[in-house]
Amino acid sequence: MSEKTEAKVIVPTARPLGEYLLSHLREYGLLFALIAIMAFFQVMTDGTLLKSVNITNLFLQNSYIIIMALGMLIVIVAGHIDLSVGSVMGFIGAFAAVLVVQWELPVVLAIPICLLLGALIGAAQGYWVAYWKIPSFIVTLAGMLVFRGLSLWLLEGQSVGPFPKEFQALSTGFIGDFLPGTAGDVLIGIVEVRRINAGALLIGLFAASVILWLELRRRFQDQSYGIGDEPLAFFIVRNIIVAGALLFVVFKLSTFRGLPNVLITMAVLTVIYAFVTERTTIGRRIYAVGGNEKAARLSGIKTERLTFLAFTNMGMLAALAGLIFAARLNTATPKAGFAVELDVIAAVFIGGASMAGGVGTIVGAVIGAFIMGVMNNGMSIMGIGIDYQQVIKGLVLLAAVIFDVYNKRKQG
Repeated sequence: MSEKTEAKVIVPTARPLGEYLLSHLREYGLLFALIAIMAFFQVMTDGTLLKSVNITNLFLQNSYIIIMALGMLIVIVAGHIDLSVGSVMGFIGAFAAVLVVQWELPVVLAIPICLLLGALIGAAQGYWVAYWKIPSFIVTLAGMLVFRGLSLWLLEGQSVGPFPKEFQALSTGFIGDFLPGTAGDVLIGIVEVRRINAGALLIGLFAASVILWLELRRRFQDQSYGIGDEPLAFFIVRNIIVAGALLFVVFKLSTFRGLPNVLITMAVLTVIYAFVTERTTIGRRIYAVGGNEKAARLSGIKTERLTFLAFTNMGMLAALAGLIFAARLNTATPKAGFAVELDVIAAVFIGGASMAGGVGTIVGAVIGAFIMGVMNNGMSIMGIGIDYQQVIKGLVLLAAVIFDVYNKRKQG
C-alpha cells in the first residue's frame, strides 16, 4: 500500500508594517518619493502638472530618456558605464535623416537599418570593454567624442528635415479609438468631458487587471513557499494606489488625444526587460557578474559575452531613442543628444542602482526617469531658470547616491 502524504502550505507570519517598510525602503521609498514630488508640483503649479495635455507632453518629452535608462540599467548592473549614449542617439538621428530625407529611403527600411547600426556601435564598444578589459569609462568617453564629431560631419553642421508623417508617428502618433463611437458618447455623458477615447480606457482597464492578477499570483506563490512577509493591509493599499494611478493617467490621456505610440513602446519594452532581468537565466547572470565578476567567472558564467551583449543592447536602445527624438523634433540637428547621457545615468542611480554593480531594477530605473521628468516639467512650469534646475537635479542625484551608501553601511 502506498501512503499518501499531504503537502503542507507554510503560511508565513506577516511582519509589522514599520519593520517591513524599513527593510524594503529601497523599493517603496522611490515610489513614495515620486508621489510626493508629483503632489508638490501639482500644488505649486495650481493643478497644471496633471492636466491631460501636460501628462501627454510628459511622456513625449521623456520617452527617449526612459528607453535608454532600460539599457543603461543593465550596463550599470553589470558593473560598467556608457557615456556615449547621447552622442550615439544624435548620430543615429542624423543617419536616419540622411536615409529618409536626403536619400528618400522608405521608413520601413530605414528604421531597421538604424537599429542595426546602433547595435553594431554598441557591439564595437562592448568588444573593447569585454575582451580587451579596457575600462568602459575610457571606451565610451572616446565613443562620445567620436560620434559627436560624426554627427557634425554627417549633417555638415546644419539641420536636416522635415521627416515624412510615417516617421513622425514614432513619437507624435497616437492610437485611435478602435471602439464604436457610441461607447465614447456614453462615457462623455457620464464623466462630462468634451471627448474621450474609449479604446484607451479599455486598454488601461486591461493593464490594471493584469497587474492586479500578477500581484495576487505572486503573493499566493510566496505564501506557498513560506517567503511572503508583506502585511495584507499594505499589499491592498499598494495595489490600489498603483492601479488607481494607472487608471487616472489613462483617463487623462483618453480625454486629450489617446495613448501616444511612444507610451506603448515604453510599456512593452519595460515589461520585456523586467521579465528578462528578473525571470530569466541571462538576467540573473548579469546581476551575478555585477555583484562579483571573479566569482561569476569561476562558477562558469561567460562574463565577457554578457558584457558584450549588455553594450550591444545599449547601442540598439540608444538608436531607438535617437529615432524617437528626431521624429519628435521633425528634424535632425547637430546638437541632438548633447548631455543626454547625464540625465539617463542620473535616472538610473536615482532609481536605486548601485555604482558598484549588481543592484538595481528596471521598474526603479523607469521611476527614476519619471522623477527626473516630473522635476524638469514642474520646474519649467513654475518658471525656474535652467541654472537652478541643474543645481536641484544635481542635489537630488547626490542625495540618491548618499542614500545608497547609507543603506549599504547599515546592512553591514
